[in-house]
Amino acid sequence: MSVDTPRRIVLLRHAKADWDQQSDHERPLAERGRKDAPVAGRRLATSGISIDLALCSTAVRTRETWKLAVQELPQRPKTVYEERLYEASLGELLALLNETPDDVADLLLIGHNPGMHALADALAGETEGDVLSRMNRSGFPTSAFAVVTFTGSWKSVEHGVGKLVDFWAPHA
Repeated sequence: MSVDTPRRIVLLRHAKADWDQQSDHERPLAERGRKDAPVAGRRLATSGISIDLALCSTAVRTRETWKLAVQELPQRPKTVYEERLYEASLGELLALLNETPDDVADLLLIGHNPGMHALADALAGETEGDVLSRMNRSGFPTSAFAVVTFTGSWKSVEHGVGKLVDFWAPHA
């Protein structure tokens, strides 16, 4: 794949989690999260994005979100459970993107806020229509996802390199 290949990054925030007595990492999905995750998967399936690689946080709520969402996709992409996505800073998220192999055209990250929102905002040098204002107005709720496109190598991903082309939230 050439460095001029158009690429897409899909940033999916985990579905609504329960606030049980478990540690934060071990929190499972709430009933609403179990309903919203497949809806997000169906919306991703209709987006026309063929995900090559999914990187998923190791937190219980992100793994459960992905398990429910991926069932709605026409094809299951290779999935890597990545510890560094849990509580990742913007810099750590950019570093993960920079490590992505260049044979990956479309990448999905399943993670947490504030990281998913911060990353979408940081990457978006341009936006399509009112996508950025809708994303910022909503605050990037659970089960929401943003799609950022860019051209070039994954090693070249940095602030402002992309175009925010889609934002979706289940209750927007």
